[in-house]
Amino acid sequence: MISITVPVLNESGNMDALYTRLFALGEKMRDRCDLEFVFSDNHSDDNTWALLTELAAKDPRVKAIRFSKNVGFQRSILANYLHTRGDAVMQIDADLQDPPELLETFFEKWQQGYQVVYGIRRKRPESWLLRNFRRMGYWAIDKVSEHPIPRDVGDFRLVDRKVIDAVAKIRTSNPYLRGIIAGLGFNQTGVVYDRDARVAGESKFNVSRLIQLGLTAVFNHSVVPLRAASFLGLIILGISFIGALYYLVLRLFHPELPRGLASIHVLVLFGIGLNSFFLGIIGEYLLRIYLVVRADPIAIVQHSLNFSVTELKL
Repeated sequence: MISITVPVLNESGNMDALYTRLFALGEKMRDRCDLEFVFSDNHSDDNTWALLTELAAKDPRVKAIRFSKNVGFQRSILANYLHTRGDAVMQIDADLQDPPELLETFFEKWQQGYQVVYGIRRKRPESWLLRNFRRMGYWAIDKVSEHPIPRDVGDFRLVDRKVIDAVAKIRTSNPYLRGIIAGLGFNQTGVVYDRDARVAGESKFNVSRLIQLGLTAVFNHSVVPLRAASFLGLIILGISFIGALYYLVLRLFHPELPRGLASIHVLVLFGIGLNSFFLGIIGEYLLRIYLVVRADPIAIVQHSLNFSVTELKL
């Protein structure tokens, strides 16, 4: 059994084309495995849920859960993982930029003993500025992370059931699944592919959300900001000490120099700003601790399709 998970948000324009390709994939791989299609509707406000209801009525392999509110992309994926039954799980986006047909290659790699098989984007249809912004972000996240995170890799992957069980044990309020799965170990490999253009609708990820996701990755998988704050504080203390000695010597040799308040004001404002910056970094980590202790549910399922009561995990 292979579970294909699809997080959706206002993707009514893509549902027919997506299901057509998933159905064709199921027919092609019928002799090698069974498939189930698990959708998580992140509280869409178009007719996405109505289309999923129609698909679930005619195909029992189609399962779907609808959240009571928008819980964010990463939490939507995690909630979807927890509702799968497959021996392995493949996650794709509904916009069909990642080809479902690549499951055959992922499946072969999985049979060869790899527990994680992820797609590496060789090229993607987007502007030069956004493409290089992504690359710079992937590079920075990989450099500061406590463990290697593959670059040019999104959430298009196949993971073994053992990996899903391990992910389910991790307590986090704001998951960054690429980093979590990369940090778990297991045998991992990548498959290079070219990303297609979106079939219909608009992308939900603008620059602002990309930055938010990047910050989540940094604060969830790196202690570099905390250590950088400590090192920067020591450096500034050293510079202040050297500066104090310099002005002391200058005053001894040039007692006629006027006393100015401007330099004092600048130093005071600089110190306040630096302390605020450090407190902000500490606050980001404390916020994550607080949210874990508060233990809010990942998501609340409002409606479900083709799930029994015992299969619902949220």
